Amino acid sequence: MLTIFSETHRLHRAEAELIDGRMEPPVEVPERAERVLAAVRSATLGPIVEPDPDGSDVRAALVAVHDEAYLKFLETAHDAWLAEGHTGDALPLAWPARNLDGPEPDAIDGRLGYWSFDAGTPVTAGTWAAATGSVRVALTGARLLLAGEEVAFALCRPPGHHAAADQFGGYCFLNNSAVAAEALAATGGRRVAVIDVDYHHGNGTQAIFWERPDVLTISIHADPRQEYPYFTGYAGEVGGSGAEGSNRNLPLPWGTGFDRWAQALEAAIGSVAAFRADAVVVPLGVDTFRGDPISRFGLDTPDYLAVGAALARLRRPTLFVLEGGYAVDAIGTNVVNVLRGFEDEESRN
Repeated sequence: MLTIFSETHRLHRAEAELIDGRMEPPVEVPERAERVLAAVRSATLGPIVEPDPDGSDVRAALVAVHDEAYLKFLETAHDAWLAEGHTGDALPLAWPARNLDGPEPDAIDGRLGYWSFDAGTPVTAGTWAAATGSVRVALTGARLLLAGEEVAFALCRPPGHHAAADQFGGYCFLNNSAVAAEALAATGGRRVAVIDVDYHHGNGTQAIFWERPDVLTISIHADPRQEYPYFTGYAGEVGGSGAEGSNRNLPLPWGTGFDRWAQALEAAIGSVAAFRADAVVVPLGVDTFRGDPISRFGLDTPDYLAVGAALARLRRPTLFVLEGGYAVDAIGTNVVNVLRGFEDEESRN
C-alpha cells in the first residue's frame, strides 16, 4: 500500500482553540500526523511517497469543489488579519445566522464569520500552505487509483470533511476527501462512493455532493442531537433535487460500542454495493476510539482491524483519507490497524 505524505502539514499549528467556553491548547496538532507516519513506517505497510508537484491542476481541482471567492479569502485571510492590527491566529466572532443575512463585510472580523461556521478553527500564518498541501496529498491518492492501484492512504493534515464549498470549520479548511472523490468521478464517468467513518458527521462532503447522483455519500457518526456539528447529519437527509437517495446518514448515540457501530458499517457497505460504485473514498477518522478526548464512542484498538477487513470486502479501488482522531498516543496504531486489516483481507482473495 502506498502512503502519500507532505511535511507542509507542520505549517499549520494553532496556538489555542475555543473549547467549552475557554481558550485551551488545541487537540488538532501536528503530532497527530507525525504519529501516524511513524506507525506506518514501523508497520512496513509499503512505500511512503511525496505528493505530485504543485501546479495549476491543484487549483483546478480545488475550484471543482470550492467556490473561487472562498478560496481567495482563505488564501489571504491571515495577512488581512495582521494588516488590520491583530496578532496571532485569526478566529471569527460573529456569523450570518438567523435574522443576519447581509453581504460579505469589508473588515476581517466580519469576513471570518462570513466564511466559517464555528469559533474553534483558527486560521494561522501557515494554514493556506498546509491545507493546499493536504489537498495535494489526497489528489495524488486519487491519481494513484486512476493509474491502477487498488488501495492507497492519503495521510492528510489538516483534515477536511467538515469544509463545505464555501465554509471552514471543525478544524477543516479544504475538503480533501471531496477533492479526491471529484477527481475520481470526473474521469471516465466513474460512480464514486464516500464512506465517512469519522466520529463527527461529514457535513462538508454531504453539502458538496448534495445534488450529485453519481457520488454516493454515507456518514456513520454521533447523533447530531447530541454532538457537533449539531445542525446536520440526520437520517432524513437523503440528497437534493434529482439526487434523492445519494446521501445516507447513520447517526448513533453516545456510548455506541463496536458491535452496534459495525452494524452501521455493514449497512453502509450494502448501500455501496447496491450503488455499484467504481471506487471508494474513506474519510478515515479514528476519533471513534474509546480514549478519544473529544468523542464518546467505545471502539477499541483491535476493532479497527475488523473495520479495514469489512471495507476490503467491497472489492473496490479504495482511497483512505486521514480525518479525525485526537488520542495522540493511540492514533498511529488505530489508523495502521484499519490499513492492515484491509490489506490482510485483500491478501486472502
